[in-house]
Amino acid sequence: MVPFFCCFCFFLFLIGFLGIFCLRRNLLIIIMSLEIMLLAINLNFIFSSIFFDIFDSQVFSLFLLGIAGVESVIGLVIFIIYFKIRSF
Repeated sequence: MVPFFCCFCFFLFLIGFLGIFCLRRNLLIIIMSLEIMLLAINLNFIFSSIFFDIFDSQVFSLFLLGIAGVESVIGLVIFIIYFKIRSF
């Protein structure tokens, strides 16, 4: 069961990594790819905490989800400001 979860997290991280390095022109896809990478890391923490019966990884995963939310908000604000400046 654990190798399936590890492979699933690895493939999610790989999709995000390839999204960043293959599609560099689109800022929105880069932000989405970063979110997919952070999701893969969070899932890996949660699966490992369930497997090893450690509660600390779940708490750390909650902190990472908060950081991911703030990162996406900041990225979208930069994206909106860029297009407001560019349109004039």
